[in-house]
Amino acid sequence: MAPQLSSIAASSGLCLLSVLAIALLAVTIYILGVVASFAAFCIREFVVSAKDRPPLIGTMFRMLKNFDRLFDDHVEYALAHRTSRLVFPGHSEILTSDPQVIEHVLKTSFGKYIKGGFKTEAMKDLFGDGIFATDGEKWRHQRKLASHEFSTKVLRDFSSGVFRINAAKLAEKISSAAANRTTIDMQGLLMKATMDSIFKVGFGFELNTLFGLDESSIQFSEAFDEANSLVYHRYLDIFWQLKRLLNVGSEAKLKRSIQIIDNFVMHLIHQKREQLKNERDCKAREDILSRFILESKRDPETMNDHYLRDIVLNFLIAGKDTTANTLSWFFYMLCKNPLVQDKVAHEIIELLEWDKEDNNIENFAARLTEGAIEKMHYLHAAISETLRLYPAVPVDGKLADEDDVLPNGYRVIKGDGMNYMIYAMGRMTYLWGQDAEEFRPERWLVNGVFQLESPYKFVCFNAGPRICLGKEFAYRQMKIMAATLVHFFRFKLADESKEPTYKIMFTLHMDKGLHLYAHPRSA
Repeated sequence: MAPQLSSIAASSGLCLLSVLAIALLAVTIYILGVVASFAAFCIREFVVSAKDRPPLIGTMFRMLKNFDRLFDDHVEYALAHRTSRLVFPGHSEILTSDPQVIEHVLKTSFGKYIKGGFKTEAMKDLFGDGIFATDGEKWRHQRKLASHEFSTKVLRDFSSGVFRINAAKLAEKISSAAANRTTIDMQGLLMKATMDSIFKVGFGFELNTLFGLDESSIQFSEAFDEANSLVYHRYLDIFWQLKRLLNVGSEAKLKRSIQIIDNFVMHLIHQKREQLKNERDCKAREDILSRFILESKRDPETMNDHYLRDIVLNFLIAGKDTTANTLSWFFYMLCKNPLVQDKVAHEIIELLEWDKEDNNIENFAARLTEGAIEKMHYLHAAISETLRLYPAVPVDGKLADEDDVLPNGYRVIKGDGMNYMIYAMGRMTYLWGQDAEEFRPERWLVNGVFQLESPYKFVCFNAGPRICLGKEFAYRQMKIMAATLVHFFRFKLADESKEPTYKIMFTLHMDKGLHLYAHPRSA
């Protein structure tokens, strides 16, 4: 019996070794194929490249070398050339800070540039067929639906009410820390507050991550943030598809996070469908999911539960991370520029005619109506100045679907990536003047009134047919939250000597948070 067991064990061991050997051989062939393809493409691009192509400044390895400071590298690219090019395996990535080129890509020749197969495949596991990851008919369908919903007074009034409630909750949370003279991680609190707001507006349910009352909500929120980061890293990981196939490393983590997200969201969709069957109160129809479910009755095959999941998750990432990250940088800049912080506070008191001695947070937030915040031009300018230097989306791009010639004469080949470097653009003196790196809200004001810039120069909300539908929605949420917090507190950095750094994600996220002291402004 023992020899038989030995024989079986030996056979199993040999079988396992054979599988490992085959897997190792497959990985080796894959790597050699990628390297050979990349080498051949590089030779063609470096040696044979035509003079009418954008200046070649390196390969993907230049980007990988300084990946942790990627957006500062973009500043160096933009200073050297307004339009340049990096070589990636099988294609080139064109990078530009030229508003004329951006207008050409996003508007004039809109039909020649798409999201592209590589980007949509990289994003699909998290974003599915949502508006940020699709082209063509699916994009047009969602754009039309979203355009209608964002223009409705019902959604505008409902969302403003939600923003005021959560701004008051956040202020109460900070008030406790101020009373105890303890530091706060402002970015962490803002991420929770905006998640709660956008979840209520998007799904019609209370998530309440700000007070950490529900374990499944916290688990969902953490999984959502981790998936966001892991998906972005796919863009520079040439082995991500292999790792996904083998379910190892970052791809195994991503799969677990997306499973948590899907289970949570699909449960809410089913719950919302049941609620709408039995709910006669029109208040149950104010959130975005409810309105899309009602719309889905006209086309149930297209707008099934998975499609609804994709639509709302895309809305969630657009409204949560961008707003929280922008407000984090906003409060950082207020701490670095205390005179600006005081000017914002003064404008709020002056416009609302608020009694300085009245410390009722809920009453104050209720006064932040749409009409009131529209008059806050200096606050609007300070937020816009933050977005200029610290854009919520630091780089964005498309893919050339056909050959093209840019306004600067450079030739684009089908398959080229086309990236506009939004973070770098805010620091270019040839766009913003010699004080481009200074935080100066006044640059946006003429006789105290806010003045718009060209969306192709200030690309924070995209431009052309794909311009952000939630731009006014985002400003409204940011102004309500900022006005509430600045009115009640004066903020100071916990450590003046520390400069914040960003984490490489879809949005400009502060690495390790923003640690502040909050002092009651009345004091």
